[in-house]
Amino acid sequence: MNLSNLWFYNALRVLYTENNNFSRRRGNLVEQLSRYLHYDLSLIPYVVISLLVAFTVHEFSHAYVAYKFGDDTAKRQGRLTLNPIAHLDPFGTILIFLAGFGWARPVPVNRFYFKKPRLAGILVSVAGPLSNLIVAALAILLFIILIRVGVFAAIPEAVGDGFERFTNLFVRLNVMLFLFNLLPFPPLDGYRIIEDLVPARIRPRLTQYEGLGIVLFLVLVITPIGGRYLFPFLYKGVYNITDILVALFQPILQL
Repeated sequence: MNLSNLWFYNALRVLYTENNNFSRRRGNLVEQLSRYLHYDLSLIPYVVISLLVAFTVHEFSHAYVAYKFGDDTAKRQGRLTLNPIAHLDPFGTILIFLAGFGWARPVPVNRFYFKKPRLAGILVSVAGPLSNLIVAALAILLFIILIRVGVFAAIPEAVGDGFERFTNLFVRLNVMLFLFNLLPFPPLDGYRIIEDLVPARIRPRLTQYEGLGIVLFLVLVITPIGGRYLFPFLYKGVYNITDILVALFQPILQL
């Protein structure tokens, strides 16, 4: 018997066995990981692109409106930029993959620079969520225009299906951020809007209980309470708003 051939055969057998074991372990790992993700693993690249755009536009809009009203704090801290790295929050980003929603790093705003603090504060707070709604609407408009001019008829079906899945996720993620950030809990934009809308005498009380509001917000997000009450409300809102946007632009297909 040729010993060199025997050694080679044994080495291949070990390599084959280890490769099969690794493939099984990897398969089990992927399966276990997918249980904890809000999105299917095949959608993760779409999610990454969508949240990079959504978070960046959202925070840039806050910074831009604040700058236009005289506050250059965000600009001095490098936040008046469309660079996603400047805006991503680690925990808020991870939560997107686990729960389907999340947040970016809040843009610093100094109300001292505003000539009309309450009006400017409201517009700065609204700018972020509104930008996500506008981005979602533009994505739907672009998709409908591409259908109308026959782009999808000229490209491979698989490419068209992939683009449709991406657009669907991109729109719903942006609408989710629009709704989520309007919730009246600190530190979300909805709470900041309420802060500027209430009479000046009530604002100190809101500040006094802001810490409690953050705790309540975290309870809703992390515990099953949110899964039973908050998230179904948000998801229903996402679908309803998306349907309205689609209905708004659908007549373009009849042109």
